[in-house]
Amino acid sequence: MSDQITDRKAKLEKIRALGVDPYGGRFESVTKNAAIRAASEPLNIEPGQIVESDAARFRAAGRVVLYRDIGSLIFMTVRDWTGDLQFGVSKKMLQGGAGVSPGGTNVLPGSAGVSPAVGGDTTWKVAKLLDLGDIVGIDGRLGRTKTGELTLWASHFTLLSKAVRPPPEKYHGLTDVEARYRRRYVDLFASPESQRVFVLRARIIDYARDVLRRRGFIEVDTPVLQPIYGGAAARPFETHHNTLDMKLYLRISPELYLKRCLVGGLERVYEFARCFRNEGISPRHNPEFTMLELYQAYGDYHDMMDITEEIIAGAARDVIGSLKIKFGEREIDYTPPWPRRRYTELFAEHVGFPLTDLAKVRVRARELGMEEKKLDDVVVISKVFEHHVEPHLVNPTFVIDYPAPLCPLTKRHPQDPQLALRFEPYINSMEIGNAYSELNDPAIQRENLGAQLAGEGDETMRVMDEDFCEALEHGMPPAGGLGIGIDRVVMLLTGSPSIRDVLLFPLQRPECR
Repeated sequence: MSDQITDRKAKLEKIRALGVDPYGGRFESVTKNAAIRAASEPLNIEPGQIVESDAARFRAAGRVVLYRDIGSLIFMTVRDWTGDLQFGVSKKMLQGGAGVSPGGTNVLPGSAGVSPAVGGDTTWKVAKLLDLGDIVGIDGRLGRTKTGELTLWASHFTLLSKAVRPPPEKYHGLTDVEARYRRRYVDLFASPESQRVFVLRARIIDYARDVLRRRGFIEVDTPVLQPIYGGAAARPFETHHNTLDMKLYLRISPELYLKRCLVGGLERVYEFARCFRNEGISPRHNPEFTMLELYQAYGDYHDMMDITEEIIAGAARDVIGSLKIKFGEREIDYTPPWPRRRYTELFAEHVGFPLTDLAKVRVRARELGMEEKKLDDVVVISKVFEHHVEPHLVNPTFVIDYPAPLCPLTKRHPQDPQLALRFEPYINSMEIGNAYSELNDPAIQRENLGAQLAGEGDETMRVMDEDFCEALEHGMPPAGGLGIGIDRVVMLLTGSPSIRDVLLFPLQRPECR
């Protein structure tokens, strides 16, 4: 590696000695490679032909991923974020100076000042000093080589950025998984498939925004630094504000602030929220993640099921292109409507006895290796459910009506107060969201939070937010609320086996150097 860097730095100095800036400036009016390929179709270019018409003239730019110097000709495969295209450079075809277009007229806007005016001979020398990973731009004419490869033949060539470090040795990118995550910037330009995942991620998020806009929602921002964490069962990251001398937490959920918006009269709100949970790392968990959370006044959890289906099944159909998507060896069918299954029924079906038989539940927990004596009943039930039921939830399924002690922020079922009007959508045995018919009775809310403080339920929810309870006393409309784990949805829709595959820069242990 050090020898290659030394060699590249020597080439860098040779380029500077030729009077050329190896880190060029503005290079506008670029046509993307995919658009150039599309524009070539009606031209019907024959092998060995270079088209003279204006319709075949383009400006293009990108990173060199293949480079072949065969003496009088240089061929390079250049990659932009729409794909690859072959550039051809011939000393005879290069114009006499920078700023001259393929046809001898003024170049497309933006070439002035890109690099010093240099002759074709100097430009050719620069082209001979290129390496894999360099970023180049050309003005040229489309043609095909004798073997039929579509090629943009350069009449003007510009070096836009010299890469001092070499790219991965293999053309198809980084093969070491940890290296891909640590040096995502290399993974992105070296692996079109990796780049595709993040383009699709952006489009999936755009699709979700479009769904919510059509339904009359507005996007809001709520605090990331919170004096009291809440809205989920999770351990927070702690920090300290020096000026106010107060402890703060990175939010584990935006829920309680979004509900305050409902109190204030913002009837349909959503947020793509960066959330932080001081917990483990796994193929499904990262301490920092993205949650889509939304609230609809005068709705309930049935409305949230409709929105969940519209966002996820719609993105599968309209962004990915199919309602049936492979994930590993499984094919998952996203066709709505998705089944609605009660938590209690699924527990009895797959565990073999009802969750109300707490003695048996605890025996089963011990058989699974849990230290169940230290855990509350609802936590033990949840862990047994996770072990026995979740593996069977492959195609999208709404698990509805959870045990009430698991849901302190949720309305109770009108026919059975032991159940809460809550659902979680599962896909490929993975929970991808959480939704409620929201509790808006301030007295019951304060009582439920007080029960958490007393140790009934998950220890990470033993917090009391008096300001939130006070907000409810001003009156919050009945509402449905929904949180969707965007990273997990992107995993599923793109067939990515790990959450780190869909996070641009996932958290990593420090690298030993």
